Amino acid sequence: MYDSLSSEARLKLIQCLNGLPQTQFEELVFALNVALGVLPGKEAAHGLRTKALMEWVEGPTGSGLRALLDLLSKYVDLETTLSGAIPTDTHWLVPYPRNPFFTGREDLLQQMYDTLICHQRAALTQHKRAALKGLGGIGKTQTAVEYVYRYQSKYKHIFWVRAEQTEELLASYSNIAQALQLPGYDPTDRPAVVGLVKRWLEANERWLLVIDNADDLRAVRQYLPLRGAGHLLLTTRAQALGEIAQPLEVAKMGVDEGALFLLRRSKVLSEDADLSAASEADVGVARAIVAEMDGLPLALDQAGAYIEDQILSLEEYREYFQTKKAELLQERGGVSADHDSVTITFKLAFEKVADKNAAAADLLRVCAFLAPDEIPEEIFSAGDGLLGEALSVVAQSKLTLSKIIAKAARFSLISRNPQTKTLTIHRLVQEVLRAEMDEESQKQWASGVVEAIAKVFPSASKHENWPQCDRVAAHAQVAAQLMTDYGLASETAAQLLNNTGYYFNEQGRYEEAEPLYTQALEMNQQLLGKSHPSIALNLNNLAGLYQAQGRYEEAEPLLTQALEMNQQQLGQSHPSIALNLNNLAGLYKDQGRYEEAEPLLTQALEMRQQLLGKSHPQVALSLNNLALLYRDQGRYEEAEPLYTQALEMFQQLLGKSHPQVALSLNNLAGLYKDQGRYEEAEPLCIQALEMSQQLLGQSHPQVALSLNNLAMLYSDQGRYEAAEPLLNQALEMRQQLLGQRHPSVATSLNDLAALYKDQGRYGEAEPLYTQALEMFQQLLGKSHPSIASSLNNLAVLYDAQGRYEEAEPLHLQALAIFEQVLGLEHPHTQTVKRNLQILLKKKESP
Repeated sequence: MYDSLSSEARLKLIQCLNGLPQTQFEELVFALNVALGVLPGKEAAHGLRTKALMEWVEGPTGSGLRALLDLLSKYVDLETTLSGAIPTDTHWLVPYPRNPFFTGREDLLQQMYDTLICHQRAALTQHKRAALKGLGGIGKTQTAVEYVYRYQSKYKHIFWVRAEQTEELLASYSNIAQALQLPGYDPTDRPAVVGLVKRWLEANERWLLVIDNADDLRAVRQYLPLRGAGHLLLTTRAQALGEIAQPLEVAKMGVDEGALFLLRRSKVLSEDADLSAASEADVGVARAIVAEMDGLPLALDQAGAYIEDQILSLEEYREYFQTKKAELLQERGGVSADHDSVTITFKLAFEKVADKNAAAADLLRVCAFLAPDEIPEEIFSAGDGLLGEALSVVAQSKLTLSKIIAKAARFSLISRNPQTKTLTIHRLVQEVLRAEMDEESQKQWASGVVEAIAKVFPSASKHENWPQCDRVAAHAQVAAQLMTDYGLASETAAQLLNNTGYYFNEQGRYEEAEPLYTQALEMNQQLLGKSHPSIALNLNNLAGLYQAQGRYEEAEPLLTQALEMNQQQLGQSHPSIALNLNNLAGLYKDQGRYEEAEPLLTQALEMRQQLLGKSHPQVALSLNNLALLYRDQGRYEEAEPLYTQALEMFQQLLGKSHPQVALSLNNLAGLYKDQGRYEEAEPLCIQALEMSQQLLGQSHPQVALSLNNLAMLYSDQGRYEAAEPLLNQALEMRQQLLGQRHPSVATSLNDLAALYKDQGRYGEAEPLYTQALEMFQQLLGKSHPSIASSLNNLAVLYDAQGRYEEAEPLHLQALAIFEQVLGLEHPHTQTVKRNLQILLKKKESP
């Protein structure tokens, strides 16, 4: 074994270490017991880690060469690796130096190693061929360069071919033939030279041929060797590779990986430092820049070069980028000329697409005005001539549209998910495409996109439409911003805003719903004047949002205004006015203003009976709502016949099996439960649950409601074992359907906590009560009845545990909210008062 090495053998040892796969390198470091801090982190360039390892091995505290070589011999043949000087029959035709700023990509490099060297996948011909594919500027070439330097010891001959232009490709093959000194080489006969090189490759081994920028695979195919014991590595923007090579996708950089690269490239950090060496402020700004550039390595390299060149801070660059994005995307930086700027890279790719197919170019232009991820393909078919003439002609056929998408994806400007039938485009591609248009063109495309999205966004009043609403929602939000940016206003646009707001409202996403409702209202006022039935509807929807959040003082004037507007426009008796009366009464009921709510509900009922007849679904709904009011007041004897009448009417009008019938069964069962008539309530709850499951599927908000109601019935009876799984099922269903943060989810958490409390499982109840309270506070504001109820529930739990000092302030907060929102005489207010009095007596007792 070796105790010392010649300089030539030492060089070969370093090359060997550089060529080790990361997993083997880490095993070696672990076996040598290298102390923490000796080597740079795993995200550092591999060569820097090798250098640090060799310095430690040969240093006074290191393991010594013998220990290193003993371990290394388990991975490589040292006799061959370290024997003498570098052989003279090797060839190195690589035009790029190793990139000292290269960061990350370890998983991808391992995939390349596995595909080309380990032969662990696919057939023999595929084992030796790999292709790095992806968007221009994503880092394909730099990753190939890193692979070449890292694993150069695995090869005797490494050749680099530029393939962007045919002339470059032919010149590269000529250089290879000259370096190999091939017999018959004639630099003037380029086609013959290609044949000479291919035959040499097919007859020899341990070579690596890198064909860079092989975007036109049909043209490149004729230059590839058909066999041989070497490896072929391509970089390409092409999406479909067929049998040419094993495709390896080059993805955009993650936030931390990109931040580290930017900090190194801008010289804020040294080449071998990791993120921990940077200040929190610099890391935070770097991460923000990475997010804004969507992890595109070329853009980050460009930013780093510009920061270095102009002697800027990261924060200064970020401020400039936010205001001068298009301008900065053109700036390559004075010290970096190895790659075109982001703007030129994407602009040239787009021009190639446009030259080949006008419809594909139109499709890319449309994508530039949508959200960048998960773009539904049906949007392109809905343009009706508004999304470019060329695209409109072909988009009506799924087959021709799929062909156009493939052409648009040819240079990886977009990618397609065939499972979801959606497209993705990089944010900076969008930026460059928009910047190439004049303002009038931008407005024209934006207008067409808004109209197309409106056509594919369905009504959210039906739950079965929710998957499609969710599919388009992000793009509808972008459309709302386009309306603002380009001054777009139309009744179709206002309807899209209203529909999207309604969907978010149903999802409990109130913060997202409110600006859309407000924008729809303002747009309709601009288009239709201050008094129009559509504006009354907008006011009604916005008021409903405020009511759901407990913002009763804001909701009431809107509901009153909507009612007065419709009365003025439609007369005193109209179905829309009945709806307004019903909604205003609902607000009063929620506030405990029962005396004001009742005449409005009665008036709405009578108006519907007069206008729609005695037997109509809207009449049944009014009966149901009046019964709800009576139930809240404890007027059970008056509520029951109304519930029964509404149920019978729904059954007669809608059929025995209908979602509305299931809701009516639920309501009647709830009344029986409140009266302690459990034996009558249970079959109705079960019937409502089974009907909802049959009509709406096993997973639906109404099914979750039925599960919850049945569980609470069991809980009231002390049948805890039967109740708990139903409550858990309802909770999980609501979380899945409505998201992790929704008022109904908070209600489920609260009900499950109550079950645990009743069983004395206080430790399990408390975190659920706390979570429900925090969720209500976040979603509904600080003064909503549900928050007061949660405070009261948590206080009762503390009371049961003797934690009086913690319970008292919660009771006081709950009481203050109920008194302010519902009034002094409301039953909820009185309940909290009693709870507080009981607590105070306990505190006074010795």
